[in-house]
Parts: sequence; C-alpha cells; structure tokens
Amino acid sequence: MHTRPATPLSTHDTTRIDDTRIGAVRPLITPALLEEWLPVPPPALALVERSRNAISRVLQGADDRLIVVVGPCSIHDHAQAMDYARQLKVQADALQGELLVVMRVYFEKPRTTVGWKGYINDPRLDGSFAINEGLEMARQLLLDVLALGLPVGTEFLDLLSPQFISDLVSWGAIGARTTESQSHRQLASGLSCPVGFKNGTDGGIKVATDAIQAAQAAHAFMGMTKMGQAAIFETRGNADCHVILRGGKQTNYAAADVNAACALLKGAGLREQVMIDVSHANSSKQHQRQITVAAEVAEQIAAGDQRITGLMIESHLNEGRQDIVAGQPLQHGVSVTDACISFEQTVPVLQGLAAAVRARRAAA
Repeated sequence: MHTRPATPLSTHDTTRIDDTRIGAVRPLITPALLEEWLPVPPPALALVERSRNAISRVLQGADDRLIVVVGPCSIHDHAQAMDYARQLKVQADALQGELLVVMRVYFEKPRTTVGWKGYINDPRLDGSFAINEGLEMARQLLLDVLALGLPVGTEFLDLLSPQFISDLVSWGAIGARTTESQSHRQLASGLSCPVGFKNGTDGGIKVATDAIQAAQAAHAFMGMTKMGQAAIFETRGNADCHVILRGGKQTNYAAADVNAACALLKGAGLREQVMIDVSHANSSKQHQRQITVAAEVAEQIAAGDQRITGLMIESHLNEGRQDIVAGQPLQHGVSVTDACISFEQTVPVLQGLAAAVRARRAAA
C-alpha cells in the first residue's frame, strides 16, 4: 500500500521563467463559431469559387484579362469601405471584358516599428485591441462586399487570422517583409486562393521566386483548426502563386525590370509572369505617381507584353492620408496608413488599363 508523505511536496514554481513578459491572456473566439454566426451564403460561395478560378485562368495563360487589385491601403471604417465598393462595382462591371477587378480589403498592416496594426487588431482605433470584435467586423465586411458581387483580396500577415476569413478571399498577398518567412510560405502552400509574393523590401526578386517554389511544394506545420484546436496541417502546395513587383531601392516596373524578373523566373522553372504594384517603392511613396506608373505599365501592355498579368493600386474615396489622433475626428474616406489616390482619380486609370488590354489583343 502506498503511503503518502507526511509533508506535502512543494508545487514546482515556474513563474520565474514562464510568460515573464506577458501582461494578459484573453479568450479568442474560434473560427468555427464566427463562421456559424456569419456563414457564407450560396451566392457569395459561388462568387469566391468563380473568381478564384478566373484569376487562376489568367495566371495559367487561359484568360488574357488583366487582374487589377484596387482599393484602400487599409480598411478602417465599414461604411466608407462599402461606399468605395459600390462605386468600384460599377467600374468592374463596365470593364469586365478587359479587367478582372478585385477589391483590395486589407485588415492587417505590417509596421516598420510600431503603429496601428489594422482593423482586426484594433478596430476601434484607440489601442483597446478588441480583436474578437475586429474579426467579426472583418468577416462581416467581406460578406457585404461579396454581396455586391465584387471579389476581394487581402494580405495574409497573421498566421492564425486566415482561419477566420480566408474562405471569403479570392486572391491573397504575402508582403515584402514576410515573403522570406518560411511560415508564410507554408501558409501560402495551403491557402485555397491564388497568392502573390512581393519582392523584398530591397527590391530583390529572388526571395519571391524562392517563395513561389516553396509554396508550390507540400508542407507540414503546426496551426489552429476551425474549432480552435492545435493541430498539424499537411498541405498539397499552391500552383497559383506569382511575383508582385513593388520596387525597392529603386523602381522595378519598367520593361527592363519585367525582363529581368521573368528571366529569373524562367531560370527557376517558373511561369514568366508578374503583377506590378504601382504604389509603395514603385511610386516612391508619392501617391499621385501611381497614376503615372500605371500609365507607363499600360504602355507596355498595349505594346503586347503578355507577361504582365496584373496591377495593384492603392485608392480610397478621397486622396492622401491622415494620422489617427486621439480626440480628433478623422476626415471622411481618407487613408489612415499609406496615402492613396481618390476614386475619382482611379476611374481613368482603370479605363486606361482596359484600353491597353484591348490594344494587346489587337496586337496578338
């Protein structure tokens, strides 16, 4: 018979070495519960499936339209995002023969140091970090945009948030800061949508071609299921990945840059195709230069370059940007992250790109 010791053993104290820099741990809603609250209606499901297939066909060379991912640098207000979406839908319908328009709906923002991390992380814009609320608001916005008949694209930054919203996304991006991240390459290998990898912040293309090769392969990694359980995911690989040229130490949207990028892709055994981000370093962080850059890219397309499969444009209701200042109201329809061109300025850019696609067809 086992005899208990007269003196209880001391509880092993790990508080000196575990979670020493954690200030709080709060409960997180599960993806499954959020999907039960906000399920995908059949029309939205059909749109996501149809638009993913259409983007894939462009990437595979079976559709000569131009993918245009256009919208605010980041989302910070539901009503303003929907106002933008309604106006964009009119243009998307008018130009659907030439352009495959995807609304840019970015909820997560990478920061060089610190700052507002986006709609999911801090939806109230006040440092309260109501993440559960942000996840619900983000999913609701995606459903509302899809209900208009407009597909959406977003950047995948956090490794867990895709479980809450990725079923509604038609196209995804991996940013310049995370293209070299093994975790993001593994994530892309399991995502159900086409994914664009941006070149590195220094302008290096090889990190993006390496990322495509990695994302095309099968991987096994740890993650969270829809039910909120830790699990090991085994992916099949993603054949719909591509490079996004966003500039670096200098711009990289000119014909010579496209040639250089495609030569690197060819050398890696990958499809010779690029999407060009006319913002960021390609516009030298001057938002109005996006208009000029888009026009110069349109000239390359009109001249017959089939390798340019898409463009990215940062555009909001009104141009410019603003800071979030406590107690100070925000200007309507103005970005709170990178500066954007206005929607009024965006319309002729879209029309010019559509004209370029028509010219490319005529030259073929």
